[in-house]
Amino acid sequence: MDKYTAPRTVVSGVTKEDEIDSSGIEKLRSVESWYETNSKMINNVLIGLLAVVVGIFGYTRFYKGPRIEKSNDAIFRAQTYFGMDSLNWALNGDGNNVGFLKIIDKYSGTPAGNLAHYYAGVCYLKKGDFANAEKQLRAFDGKGSMVTTVAKGALGDALMEQGKTDDAINSYLDAASDNDNTLLTPLYLERAGMAYESKNKNEDAIKIYRRIRDEFPMSMQSRNMDKYLARLGDYNP
Repeated sequence: MDKYTAPRTVVSGVTKEDEIDSSGIEKLRSVESWYETNSKMINNVLIGLLAVVVGIFGYTRFYKGPRIEKSNDAIFRAQTYFGMDSLNWALNGDGNNVGFLKIIDKYSGTPAGNLAHYYAGVCYLKKGDFANAEKQLRAFDGKGSMVTTVAKGALGDALMEQGKTDDAINSYLDAASDNDNTLLTPLYLERAGMAYESKNKNEDAIKIYRRIRDEFPMSMQSRNMDKYLARLGDYNP
């Protein structure tokens, strides 16, 4: 024996290395046999997955992308009329450019189509059509939007005008949930307090007014809180 060659265990003339190689070959043959048996199914699955990937790419590249661009252009024109307080043109278009209602219908599923619900709701609110204002504002998905708080507050206004006071209070409180928003939170808290008063829930109103006074002392609403509290018989500083 070569002294530099490590001894190997031999069983019936077959080395351990040969056994491992033989086992690997058998496993490979087993996999090949399984593939041959199921090749049609596997190929169909792969083709189906490829079709899905190609379909998603095509939808995004050739349909969704251009559609979003068109919807953004359309809502820009409607927003211009909204800023001018031309509510009818903002809602229904001017004959050449579509309004928010058409954008909702034509570009459903796009960010602009969603935002159009908010604008349409505010337009209806300003026009005194509170039922349609509620409908559009409820349809608006404000997640991640800069106008989420205003939309919730506007919904509260639409509900309050319809006599749905409990729902209005919930909407106002939802709009006032961000303590860091020192501009809008005290505004909608004040409206919630007034709504509580309208239902003779004076204790709840007092809690709201105290919160505005104590937590938002620099707000415009805070200036009136001592007067509101005195009106409800709360004279404690």
